[in-house]
Amino acid sequence: MKALLLSGGSGTRLRPITHTSAKQLVPVANKPVLFYGLEAIAEAGVTEVGIIVGDTAEEIREAVADGSAFGLDVTYLPQAAPLGLAHAVLIAREFLGDDDFVMYLGDNFIVGGITALVDAFRTERPDAQILLTKVPNPTAFGVAELDAAGQVIGLEEKPRHPKSELALVGVYLFTPAIHEAVRAIEPSRRGELEITDAVQWLIDAGRDVRSTTISGYWKDTGNVTDMLEVNRSVLETLERRIDGTVDDGSEIIGRVRIEPGAKVTGSRIVGPVVVGANTVITDSYVGPFTSIAGDCRIEDSEIEYSIMLRDSSMSGVRRVEASLIGRNVEVTPAPRKPAAHRFVLGDHSKVQISS
Repeated sequence: MKALLLSGGSGTRLRPITHTSAKQLVPVANKPVLFYGLEAIAEAGVTEVGIIVGDTAEEIREAVADGSAFGLDVTYLPQAAPLGLAHAVLIAREFLGDDDFVMYLGDNFIVGGITALVDAFRTERPDAQILLTKVPNPTAFGVAELDAAGQVIGLEEKPRHPKSELALVGVYLFTPAIHEAVRAIEPSRRGELEITDAVQWLIDAGRDVRSTTISGYWKDTGNVTDMLEVNRSVLETLERRIDGTVDDGSEIIGRVRIEPGAKVTGSRIVGPVVVGANTVITDSYVGPFTSIAGDCRIEDSEIEYSIMLRDSSMSGVRRVEASLIGRNVEVTPAPRKPAAHRFVLGDHSKVQISS
């Protein structure tokens, strides 16, 4: 069995962060989201992985390399444009051969991994197995319709009028039967080859398509709100470990991980919190559900329920929360006089100010 990991999307909902970084490499608890997917695949006993890459291919290659750090053998499969999940299967045909495979969306996060799902698929081998979960906003997802017996009878991508609350989770399992399906379908109104249309083709052809409705934790980390929520969920499992330096004037409460080389002085940290290597925190408060990456500086400031990426700094700032702060960012107080705001903002930024 092989794996197809999709990492070619542009991440428009995470801009401006994704103007300069692949969305799959934005960290959760100081580890890229993509790495959680790779680890889940390896834990399921799958070792051959094809990674679909697009404009951010160089960055993905640099982060993952040959996959050996995860116990995997990685092949990179370029996709000229994001033309749909079924298109990804189409261009991966030579890599996949006639093997069964799991398709995993690189920006999705599933607590508990996929091992049980893969094991069941290997035993029963339906033509396709999809994961479903109830969501409050099904119009934003692929949606499944089940009959009274729980059998999948219909799928639709981002429907205007959903027939259920059951959204497709970003993990699919297929036998080689899917290759005929992706060749048979036409682009949708969005101009993409939809995997929902391919699975629907299998259903219409009388093939064995099964679903599993999961009640555990799943998130598509495509926007800031969901990214912060996933960060919160991962930090809930954090174990306390202090490898850095903490002075006597500091207070460390609860599950806090301070990585080697980090230095905390005159500060209060309330977990769960992770502080990256060589980060310096001085005279500050870091509140629960916060991830501070390596080589950051926080001085005379307060931050909570946030993610700060590498090489960023915050000085003299009171109460930052629910924020995603990119790499090499400086956050400082605005001058009191003249009474004006001064910005350098990337495309598609959103700013909230008090006037």
